[in-house]
Amino acid sequence: MQFSGKNVLITGASKGIGKEIAIVLAKYGLKVWINYRSKPHLADELQKQIEEDGGKAAVIGFDAADESAFIAGVKTVVESDGELSYLVNNAGITDDKLALRMKLKDFEHVVKTNLNSAFLGCKEALKIMSKKRFGSVVNISSIVSETGNIGQVNYSASKGAINSMTKSFALEGAARGIRFNAITPGFIATDMTDELSEEIKKSYTDKIPLGRFGEARDIAKSTAFLLSDDASYITGEILKVNGGLYV
Repeated sequence: MQFSGKNVLITGASKGIGKEIAIVLAKYGLKVWINYRSKPHLADELQKQIEEDGGKAAVIGFDAADESAFIAGVKTVVESDGELSYLVNNAGITDDKLALRMKLKDFEHVVKTNLNSAFLGCKEALKIMSKKRFGSVVNISSIVSETGNIGQVNYSASKGAINSMTKSFALEGAARGIRFNAITPGFIATDMTDELSEEIKKSYTDKIPLGRFGEARDIAKSTAFLLSDDASYITGEILKVNGGLYV
């Protein structure tokens, strides 16, 4: 894959899917800005890993749902590199419980955190990238944005809104040469899924046509494609990466 830009900011990049996205994009020659909100040691370890593999990385800590912090973070990137070429809005939280037990504050906290962070990222990217009339943004959504899920009324609402918002930003960014897309991961193997019993894992995989959980690398490679020049005619799309689940 080819990349005309030189750097990428990834929110929530110190672990999980965000970490794998950082590793993959660094291998394509991009300078990776590793954003974290807590546990800076994980971000530092990832930076060291990328640099030992010959890549370029920097660590930047801020709360992606905080407007002033996000603006300051983007300013730091631009002052260092002269531009922000790519953005991956990956930061997000969950607070699962059945709807009848979910308080309004539980709903608002997840929706506000997840949706605000993606909105702030897209808005700042649009503003900064417009100066060079080039850039690409990928929002990491979720399969539950399309299917819903028991116990995740708040999370599914936030991700569904991100899908719709992505399309609107794509329309506004097109005239400026800036693309906005989203990915909806299905069941991805993580530390959390490793703790599930084999019986529960089988109940999930039986529903997946490809018969297995996805890997974080599957999402990372898909993200790289959407950011890259190879996807230069793709914008406003919601890419399903779920092994054929709910085709």
